Amino acid sequence: MTAAVDEPSGSSPDATAPTDPPASSSAARSRGLGRGRFGRPGFSIQSKLLVMLLLVSVGASVVTGVVGYLSGSDSLRQASFERLTEVRESRAREIMNYYDQTRDSLVVYTRGSTVADAMNGFHDAFHELEEQPEDAARKATVTSFYEDTFAPELAERTGDETDPAAFIPTNPAETYLQSAYTPDDLDYDTALSVQDAGDGSAWSAVHARYHDYFREIIDRFGYEDALLIDDEGDVVYSAYKGPDLGTNVLTGPYRGGVLEDGFTAALRSNATDYVGITDFERYQPSLNVPTQWIFSPVGEDGRIDGVMALQVPIGAINDIMTGSGQWEQDGLGQTGETYLAGPDQLMRSTSRLLIEDPKAYERTAIAAGTPPETAARAVAVAGTVQIQPTRTVSVERALAGETGTTIGRGYLGEENLTAFMPVDIDGLQWVLVARIDTAEAFAPVTDFTRNLIISVLAIIVAVSLLSLLLAQVFARPVRSLVGAVRRVAGGDYSVEVPNTRRDEFGDLGAAFNDMSRSLRVKQELIDEQRAENERLLLTLMPATVAKRYKEGEETISEVHQDVSVIFADLVGFDDLTRGLDSERELSLLNGLVRSFDEAAERLGIEQVRTLREGYLASCGLIVPRVDNVRRTLDFALEMRTIVERFNAQHQANLTLRVGVDAGVVTSGLVGRTSLAYDMWGDAVSLANRVQSVAGTAGIFVSQRVRDRLQDTVSFEAAGTVETREGPQSVWRVVAGPSS
Repeated sequence: MTAAVDEPSGSSPDATAPTDPPASSSAARSRGLGRGRFGRPGFSIQSKLLVMLLLVSVGASVVTGVVGYLSGSDSLRQASFERLTEVRESRAREIMNYYDQTRDSLVVYTRGSTVADAMNGFHDAFHELEEQPEDAARKATVTSFYEDTFAPELAERTGDETDPAAFIPTNPAETYLQSAYTPDDLDYDTALSVQDAGDGSAWSAVHARYHDYFREIIDRFGYEDALLIDDEGDVVYSAYKGPDLGTNVLTGPYRGGVLEDGFTAALRSNATDYVGITDFERYQPSLNVPTQWIFSPVGEDGRIDGVMALQVPIGAINDIMTGSGQWEQDGLGQTGETYLAGPDQLMRSTSRLLIEDPKAYERTAIAAGTPPETAARAVAVAGTVQIQPTRTVSVERALAGETGTTIGRGYLGEENLTAFMPVDIDGLQWVLVARIDTAEAFAPVTDFTRNLIISVLAIIVAVSLLSLLLAQVFARPVRSLVGAVRRVAGGDYSVEVPNTRRDEFGDLGAAFNDMSRSLRVKQELIDEQRAENERLLLTLMPATVAKRYKEGEETISEVHQDVSVIFADLVGFDDLTRGLDSERELSLLNGLVRSFDEAAERLGIEQVRTLREGYLASCGLIVPRVDNVRRTLDFALEMRTIVERFNAQHQANLTLRVGVDAGVVTSGLVGRTSLAYDMWGDAVSLANRVQSVAGTAGIFVSQRVRDRLQDTVSFEAAGTVETREGPQSVWRVVAGPSS
């Protein structure tokens, strides 16, 4: 389609220069300015007064606030450290008192005649059982217990394969006692309540005599177990009758652990008032639960007959370190806790977060670097003893013998305020850490700072409001005009200022309103003209070309490397419209062209120009497309279908000659006062010429098009055409693209 538009002389499509305002408005503005115009000062008295008031008030408030903040925040921070230190010292005293009391109690037990007599009685009865032949039925019972109950349960707890044969007793006395007393369902509470198995053995008789004494110790003080180990290392008595009953701590399956070490140290001490404490170690008879023992020799008259061992309850240690769950009452708030750690930097007490929210503990511990399987294990056993790592600066410094406070990352990754110290318990290299999240510990500092800032800001705001209130009386009219001028500068010509004053500000407001109304009328006219120009430009040329034209480019052309060109001639239209009036002729032509345009838009074809009996279009000109040749041929076939449909509707005999070529074309604006957007080049010329080679209706393509579509489209030779490169073959489309 040939596109042309005539421009008004001396103007561009988007010219926006307003015309001069009416003389009456200018006169009114001149009168207002003549009566109320003053030279603008650089800095008014009102502004100076306002600035001085603000500087004095703000300066005094800021100085007061800074002094108050420094002194107040330091005091509050120090109070937080002192409170945490007090909790640390209190917990340390409690844990050390607990172990002191446990040591003293054990010495009292072992130096009494009851324990000494029990040791001798159990020793003799145990070795009497050793002399008896092993009963096959009892052996089978014990073997079944280890194979069906103990080994599977231990494997489930540890996650490792367990061989039952490693634990099955080989000592006849051990087999006898475990078959008679060890519960096959690991219900140790029931075993503790059994006074006599009723088997008539000497060992059961001794047990019936002394077991109530040891059971009373267990019940009153909460120990996990009480063992009597004779001087040969045989566990001749166990309160709970577990898999360690009857075993030998020196040669049995549980040798090499802290039980052997504690027994050996106590036996070699040769002092009945000796007490030894072991660190926690996983103990297989307790299904690999971390276990701690306290030992003391048993004997009379300077003779050592064996060793009594008490299993220290983890629950008692946790009660002390958690304050029986009363963290907030102890001043540890929502996040604080105290915990113990050993030389391996693993916990010796249970994490508060695990107790309160196991899922949150697991999620937080993993995020802090704890292996997922370790965190999951802690949740599964509901404890962190010898599970949760505590590789923190506080623990490292305490293990080095230091006592103090610091701020650093905790074992769960949060920033903590900590108070740490080594714990003075013989035989244990433990440290105690009291910690609380810094956000909570310093919350009073934050609250104080916030309140101080609010107070200072309130003073500043009050003084500022008072100063501004006085300035409003004088500055209100000026601010109103300034705001209105800025809105006009931003393009809002509908603004008008209220004008009730009868002074120079009133005159200025009236003049401004006249100017605003004048500008609004002119802008509306300019907007209408611009919209019309935009619409015309977009109907005559692509948007990208229109944009360049509006930006002032005079010579606009583009070279397109890979473009398909279609040139169609409508044959027989003159014969069809002969005798019709011009309105009917135009209606028929427009109907065809609109159908062509709709098909072009649907297939991505770009219409260039339309003549009465010709149609020039392209594909890939404005929007590059890799399948432009295919789309162009599809469009040619669609045009043929449209003509056939038109013939059927109007009993016409129109035919269509279509030429298609692909290659390099140039597009751009032609002319200066009457613009036309056009496309030219060898591909355009060849597309025009190939459609006229045969002189008959059909779709004809150049050799280039045929080469690109020969695998999907059927062609037949239609002749040749001369070009600058020599003769070019012309092909006629026989069958369209295959699906």
